[in-house]
Amino acid sequence: MTTLDKVVGGAPTRIEGRDKVTGAARYAYEHPVPDAAYVSPVQSTIVRGRVRAVDGSAALAMPGVIAVLDSGNVSRLRRVEDAELAVLQSADVAYRGQIVAAVVANTLEGACEAASAVRVDYEEEGAGEGEHDVVLNPGDPRIFSPEKASAGFAGTVDWGDAESALAAAAVSVDAVYTTPTEHASPMEPHATIAFWEGETLTLYNSDQAPWMSATAIAELFGLPESAVSVIADHVGGGFGSKAVPRPPTVLAALAARAVRRPVKVAATRQQMFALVSYRTPTVQRVRLGAERDGKLTAVWHDALQQSSKLVEYTEPTVGASRMMYATPNSHTAHRLLRLDMPTPSWMRAPGEAPGMFALESAMDELAYALEMDPVQLRIANEPSVDPESGLPFSSRNLVACLREGAARFGWAGRDPTPGVREDGRWLAGTGVASSTYPVFTRASTATAYAGPTGRFVVQIAAVDIGTGARTALTQVAADELGVPMDRVTVRVGRSVFGPAPFAGGSMGTSSWSWAVSKACRALVKKLDERSGLVPPEGLEARADTTEDLAAWKRFSRHSFGAQFAEVRVNVDSGQVRVERLLGVFAGGRIVNARTARSQFLGGMTMGVSMALHEALETDPRFGDFVNHDLAGYHIAANADVRGIEAHWIDEQDDELNPVGAKGIGEVGIVGTAAAIANAVFHATGFRQRDLPITLDRVRAAVRGG
Repeated sequence: MTTLDKVVGGAPTRIEGRDKVTGAARYAYEHPVPDAAYVSPVQSTIVRGRVRAVDGSAALAMPGVIAVLDSGNVSRLRRVEDAELAVLQSADVAYRGQIVAAVVANTLEGACEAASAVRVDYEEEGAGEGEHDVVLNPGDPRIFSPEKASAGFAGTVDWGDAESALAAAAVSVDAVYTTPTEHASPMEPHATIAFWEGETLTLYNSDQAPWMSATAIAELFGLPESAVSVIADHVGGGFGSKAVPRPPTVLAALAARAVRRPVKVAATRQQMFALVSYRTPTVQRVRLGAERDGKLTAVWHDALQQSSKLVEYTEPTVGASRMMYATPNSHTAHRLLRLDMPTPSWMRAPGEAPGMFALESAMDELAYALEMDPVQLRIANEPSVDPESGLPFSSRNLVACLREGAARFGWAGRDPTPGVREDGRWLAGTGVASSTYPVFTRASTATAYAGPTGRFVVQIAAVDIGTGARTALTQVAADELGVPMDRVTVRVGRSVFGPAPFAGGSMGTSSWSWAVSKACRALVKKLDERSGLVPPEGLEARADTTEDLAAWKRFSRHSFGAQFAEVRVNVDSGQVRVERLLGVFAGGRIVNARTARSQFLGGMTMGVSMALHEALETDPRFGDFVNHDLAGYHIAANADVRGIEAHWIDEQDDELNPVGAKGIGEVGIVGTAAAIANAVFHATGFRQRDLPITLDRVRAAVRGG
C-alpha cells in the first residue's frame, strides 16, 4: 500500500452533506414501499387502571380504514426486561399516554381521523382529585435506594466517614439543587416503516442502534436474530431516545403483521413526550467539607429521582462525584420513587448532566465560602488516581483544560465580588465549571472489502445521527488502507452488517473506529500477502474487537473539560443573556476537527438550553405533561448565546484504542448549566439552585421579592 498524509485529525467536510442539503438523503419514513398503510395510535386518557372495552365501530365505518387494533387482536409478544415494549399485550394502563389501541388506514389523514373516533371504556384507579401518583415528592415514604443505576453504576458508594468529616470540617457547604423533567426532542420524530415477508421482518427505523434494535425486536417477537433487519441510513438526531426500541417501533411491527402489508408509523411531536422516554427530574443534596486551604475532606451527594411502575430505571446522577475530586471521605447515593408515569431513560449525557450541575454549583459555593478562586479550588483537589476505584487514569487533563480556558477567557484578575458590575439596568458576571464524561467502549465488528477496480468498501452497523460518523470512519479507514478518502466507501446503518454498539454514551467513534481499524489492517495484510493483487471477486477481511476489549488494561477512562460563561442579567425583567461561552476539552485524539467542533458547540448549546429553558411541567390533576410540544417546551437556538467557542488540547492516550479517541458527544453538555448558574450568582449575588433559571425567580431575587 502507498503512504499518504494522514487524514485523521484533519477537517474534511461531511461525506453525506450534499445529500442532506439537497434532500437526497432518505430518512426512515421516506423510503418508498409499495402499498403502504398508515398507523395512528390511540393513547390512554387515564393515569392508571384497565381498559374494559375498545369500540372501534365508528372508526371501521370510515372510508379507507383497514383495522382497529387492541390488546385482544394483536400478536402475542415474548416477555422481555423492558415492559414498555409490551405494546397492546395487556388491558392494564400504567400511565397517561400509553398506547391502548391503534388504527390502520390507507392514508395518514384517515388513520388520524379514525383514531379520534375510537371509544375506549376504562376502569380507572385513583380517579379522585389529587390521587394521581405522578409527582416526585421528597417526603414520600415509598422512596427506596436501588442497588444499581444505569450503565453499571452502583446505587450507593461509601468510603471513609463522610458524616464525621463534615461535622469536623473547617468550612462546609450544604445545599439542595433540582433539575426538571426534560425531553430529548430530536428534530426527526420517531418513525418506522415495517413489513413482513413470511417470518422475516424489515424495519426502516429512526434508530441509534440498528444491530442492537434488531436483536431486541427479534427477542420480543420470538424470532431468530437473522429474521429481523433494521435499516437506519440517515437519522435526524436521537439524544438517547432512539438508543433502544420504543413503543412506536413495536406498534409498527405488530400492525404490519396484523394487516399483512407494509405500514408507516410516525409519532407526532405531542405523542413523543409520552412514548419515547425523557430525563427524570432530580432533587439533589450536596454537602462539601474542606480545610481552610481548600482541600476537600468530604463529598456527600444524594440524588432523588423517579421511574415508572413498569420499569425500574435509575439515572447514574452521582457517578461523577465519585471520581471528580480527591477526598478521603465520600458518600454518594441514588434514591428512587416509582410513579404512574412513563419510563425515563438515557438523554444527553445521562447522569453527568444533572449530577455535575449540582456538584459544580456546590464547588462554586465552597469557593466563595473559602474566599478562594473557583478555578484554583478545582486544581487544588485534583486526584492522582480515581478516588473511587483507586485505578490510575489513562489520561486526565482537567487541570490543563482549566488553565487553558482561564487564559483564553481572560479569567485572571476577575473581581469575585458578586452583584457589583452594572451597565445601566444590566448586571454582569462570569462563572466556571468542570466537565467530564466516562469513556465507554463496546465490542464491535466490521468488514473491509477490496474490489478489483481499486476501490474499498467498509461495512459496519454504526449509525450517523448527525454527528459525522460516516466521515470520521472513512478517515480512519483511509489512513489504515493508505489510500485517499475518495477511494473508500463506508456503509453504515444496517443491522445485517453485524454486531455493533449504539450511537450514544459517546461510545460510537471509540468503539466503531477500533473495529474499522482492525478490519482494514487485516485486509492490508491479505493484500500484502498477494503483492497487492486483488482477485476478480475481490478480497475481504472481517474484524471483531470482543477479545481486544477483554484484554483491555484496567484504567479509569474519562473525557474532561472546563466551561467558562459570561452572562448579563436585566434587573427589571430578570432576563439572563449568555454573552459568551468558552469550553476547552480533553477528548483523546480528535478524528475530525470540523465535526468535533460542531459536537462541542452543540453540546454547549444544549447546556444553555438546560440552564435557561428546558422543563416539562407535570399536571398533578391529569397526570400529563402540560407543555408537550415545541411551542411550550423551549429549546435553545442561535439567539440564546451571543458568542460561543470550543477548543481542545492535544491529548495522547495509548490506553484507549488504535485511533486514540475517547468520545466527545456529551462532555460539552456537562458543566455548561453550572457555569451559567455560577455566572448568574456572580452577576446578581443570588444563587439559582433550581433549573431552569427562569425570569420570575431571577427578578424576584434581584428586586427583593
